[in-house]
Amino acid sequence: MVNQTLVAAGDAKGLEALIARATRAGKGLPPVDTWNPPFCGNLDMEIRADGTWFYLGTPIGRMPLVQLFSTVLRRDEDGKTYLVTPVEKVGIRVVDAPFIAVEMNASGDGDERVLTFRTNVGDVVEAGPGHPLRFVDEPATGGLKPYLHVRGRLDALVARPVMYELAAIGETRTIGDAAMFGIFSRGVFFSIMPSARLEELSR
Repeated sequence: MVNQTLVAAGDAKGLEALIARATRAGKGLPPVDTWNPPFCGNLDMEIRADGTWFYLGTPIGRMPLVQLFSTVLRRDEDGKTYLVTPVEKVGIRVVDAPFIAVEMNASGDGDERVLTFRTNVGDVVEAGPGHPLRFVDEPATGGLKPYLHVRGRLDALVARPVMYELAAIGETRTIGDAAMFGIFSRGVFFSIMPSARLEELSR
């Protein structure tokens, strides 16, 4: 019997079976960063900007299947994103970030605050030294796009309602010689923008 590959799998159900067999030995997230399989081509799979996964042009409607695929995602030094198993690596397209941070919980105050995020695929991540928040200018809108580091080189785009929650608990601190508006989590202050810019936007 010839072993089927991810590229040759005819539908999402075939992909699911292949990945499940490749990762069933471990518990939790598979150690994709330690695997070094050969590149076997590209899949017609795309993660849209809103976090929806498509395969062969059709949305993947089963969340358990999306969650399974997300556990074998890896972004390499070439800037491309792959599905990785111990025996093969296949490329997929990601429009923005592979994950969306859809929920946030804030506990504690000031320097003791801890921000915990949940992604659309079930990751739970505390912002802090190992999981920084970053804010990227969006020229098209004049606003900011917030991202949370999840694992490896994979980030989550913070959903707009969650961004509003972040802004509501933000504070101004002096960083060097500049007054910066930002948020604190796990002992780290993440600058969002200069306080002067925030004042201009608020007018």
